[in-house]
This record gives sequence, C-alpha cells and structure tokens, in this order.
Amino acid sequence: MNKKRMLLFRLGTLAVLIAIAAVMMVIGRGHTVYLDNKKLEYEGTEYKTPYKVVVLVKGEQVAKLYDRERGSATNIGQNFEMTLKITQEKGGEETVSTHQLKLPYGMDGVIINLPGYLAGLPEEAYLTEFVPTVTEETDDADEEIPEGDEFEMGEF
Repeated sequence: MNKKRMLLFRLGTLAVLIAIAAVMMVIGRGHTVYLDNKKLEYEGTEYKTPYKVVVLVKGEQVAKLYDRERGSATNIGQNFEMTLKITQEKGGEETVSTHQLKLPYGMDGVIINLPGYLAGLPEEAYLTEFVPTVTEETDDADEEIPEGDEFEMGEF
C-alpha cells in the first residue's frame, strides 16, 4: 500500500510539473518587438510615414519615432497591446488609438512596419522577423606586415 501511494504522489507531481511547463511555454515566451516608422511599398502602392508616432506599451512611452526611425519594446506572451499617438504633419493634430496584435509564436524578434499596419495591410506586408546581421571583426595581429623599406629609401 505504501509503495502504491508513493508512486501516485510521484506521478501526480510529474503531471503538475508538465502542466506548469506547458502553460509557461505559451504565456511566458518573450518577444522583442521592433516598431519601424519607414515608408513601405506593397503591391505597387507606397505607404508614407506619419510625421511623428509616440508608442506607449503598458502606459509607458517606449519610443518617439520620426521618419525612418525604429523603436523597440519587450513583450511577454503572444498578445501585444500598444497605444499610438500619431501626428500626421508637423504642427498637426495628434490622434490616439490603441491596437492589439497576436505575435507569431515562432519569432523572437518581430518587426512591425507602422505605416503598413495602420493602412490595414495583411500581416505578411507589415510583419517580418528580425534577423541580426553578423559583422566580421578583423584582428590586426593577423595582418601580414611587408618586409623591407616601404618608401625604398635605403639606408642613410
């Protein structure tokens, strides 16, 4: 009887840990969301940038974007909510709107093109994955130094 009870407790503990892991995998996934205020060309139509976009996430300003600028925010989970304060022209009136997006599960870095998103384009047009570029570092110690006199002046 005691061995059966111990086995049930172990199986119960294992089931609880698996359930917690499954829940954390879904709700605990972190994303870096990059917000681009860059013009977008999609299917022959050009979508221009607003003069200024102020982005708030959870009530905190994370970016103030002018033309050709990028900001970022960190989000935990699949649902991303942002408030945008948009000024279309310099000195123009500011409009405020709140937007909710479902972030793709397989992407850690997500780029959202704001002009494309605000124009109501499909997700494939305004949402892309951020892929960092690798730059090669050159090591000065590996460079070959030529022998001899560079200016061919000889000895004095």
